[in-house]
Amino acid sequence: MSDVARLAGVSIKTVSRVVNDEPAVHPDTAERVVAAIEQLGFRRNLGARNLRRGSTTGTVGLIVEDVGNPFYSELNRAVERTAAAFGRQVLTGSSDENRDRERELALEFCSRRVDGMLIVPAGMQHGYLVPEMRAGTPVVFIDRPAGDIVADTVLVDNLGGTVEAVTHLASFGHRRIAFLADSPNIFTAGERLRGFREGCARAGIPFDERLVVMRTPTEQNVGEAVRRLLDGPDAATAVVAGNNRATVHLLRALAHAEGPRPAVVGFDDFELADLLDPPVTVIAHDVGALGESAAELLFARLQGDQSTPRKVVLPVRLVARGSGEVRPSA
Repeated sequence: MSDVARLAGVSIKTVSRVVNDEPAVHPDTAERVVAAIEQLGFRRNLGARNLRRGSTTGTVGLIVEDVGNPFYSELNRAVERTAAAFGRQVLTGSSDENRDRERELALEFCSRRVDGMLIVPAGMQHGYLVPEMRAGTPVVFIDRPAGDIVADTVLVDNLGGTVEAVTHLASFGHRRIAFLADSPNIFTAGERLRGFREGCARAGIPFDERLVVMRTPTEQNVGEAVRRLLDGPDAATAVVAGNNRATVHLLRALAHAEGPRPAVVGFDDFELADLLDPPVTVIAHDVGALGESAAELLFARLQGDQSTPRKVVLPVRLVARGSGEVRPSA
């Protein structure tokens, strides 16, 4: 508090009153103190004090891309189950793939003195978390790594899974395989593109950039991509979809497309995939295990684990159901 008091030009007692929301502090003075706290990165001083005393607030923060996405809903539930076992509640927010929104949510959770945070990062700049981590707030990144700091991270085998998808399609005779995924600046999409390239190389298939479409997987974007990828004499005979949303929009577009239906392998399993016609072949991974592993790592830190930051990579598996086993038309 002495640093804050010196920068704001007030007494330590005044800083204490502002931090504890006590009355009898002039608004201008309080504003100077808050500005000093922000400038020095000491938003968590009170939280750090509580942690040193062994007390907690009973909450952890979870930031995902979109809690409405079934993938993140399942992740959220897994984190909640693990947190409940440790006597904690979970505060959840959606970043909407916006790095400013991610930062806003993270700092808001810190101001509410959460005991720790789990983040599916939207951006690549996380230096703003360093003061919070130094003050005693552990942070674990899920599904994507932090951009510019070293921290605990739990991922899935994005590269290996996409290699397996291409290998599977190639085994059924496909040579014109398209890749339809999210924006390339998203870590998982970039890693799956690397896997797609590697899979083509291993199968002896020339990599053709014209068969790669990486845009936000909206119904319109995927519909336009499908019309282009399936048109002409060099049309794709198979498609690897880069995530669950891309797969769902792809299937919707194919339901209205003319001509031979391409083989499809989607990355991420999704509800009712096994009941469609044909059932959808997927690269599946345990979303619950992803959330549980990250939460367990967070609570290990809260219980005093001070080992070096860990990187955990969970396995994936190909689930063959029919859509990926379609052979190319003669």
